[in-house]
Amino acid sequence: MVVGNDSSVTEFILVGFTDLTQLQLPLFLLFFVNHMVTVVGNVSLINLIYLNAHLHTPMYFFIFNLSFIDLCHSLVITPKLLMSFVSENTISFEGCMAQLFFFCFFVHSECYVLTAMAYDRYVAICKPLWYTVTMSPQVCFLLMLGSYAMGFAGAMVHTGNMVRLSFCDSSIINHYMCDIFPLLQLSCTRTDASELVDSIVVSTVVIISSFIIFVSYALILSNILQISSAQGWSKAFSTCGSHIITIALFYGSGLCTHLKTSSDGSIGQREFLSVFYTNIVPMLNPLIYSLRNKDVRLAVNKTLRRVAN
Repeated sequence: MVVGNDSSVTEFILVGFTDLTQLQLPLFLLFFVNHMVTVVGNVSLINLIYLNAHLHTPMYFFIFNLSFIDLCHSLVITPKLLMSFVSENTISFEGCMAQLFFFCFFVHSECYVLTAMAYDRYVAICKPLWYTVTMSPQVCFLLMLGSYAMGFAGAMVHTGNMVRLSFCDSSIINHYMCDIFPLLQLSCTRTDASELVDSIVVSTVVIISSFIIFVSYALILSNILQISSAQGWSKAFSTCGSHIITIALFYGSGLCTHLKTSSDGSIGQREFLSVFYTNIVPMLNPLIYSLRNKDVRLAVNKTLRRVAN
């Protein structure tokens, strides 16, 4: 097998949850149901937005891309996790680097998509008369293109750093996927420079996206406080509620995972937080935007009537 660097290791063993022998079947069923709900939920939301013209707006364009990213994110992580319960839980060096690349690509892209959604909500609430001009199809396309480009750049840096390292001693990854910190712990070369670069990239993404989201919602809050009518307050909160919940789940679980991984937390704690970050959040997002959204419920009713006829 051809290896991309000087490593003598040609494949890795993903420990994951294989040490929990008595829970293999329940865990397999749990992750399988989670994966099915994630795939069906995100595919359904993507199709609803595509098929219903009244959802062809900037906000739903961003939700469409968010669902696409969550779907791909799940497909990158969960199938390999499910396979570890029923077959040998090994992954080739090339497969591990590919999984790392796509994992980083979709995580970084989702950060920037959520940031673009915050800006979209700011314009919708604070600059409603300029909304159609400011959030034109060209602007929305450029925002998404920039999100994917930044995600690609971040993933290339993370994967490039990892490929340059050597893995010559242990091939056992104490995780259910190829993530940055578990791989760095296996390297038999100095990882100081790689850890610094990875930290800079992650910090840059978090700081830029968090700053824009914070400023956007600070301006939204300032605008809401000037609204005297209860109907205006309700409309503003309903417009932003789903996005705020999504941000809290994504950033909260992601930051907890990163901080726990960087600290001396147990492997069990790290894996639990990672499961929430990589499996639960992609499943919840389509539910959040469906259950809390009248437009989506209307689209569901129209689509069902169309299928019935």
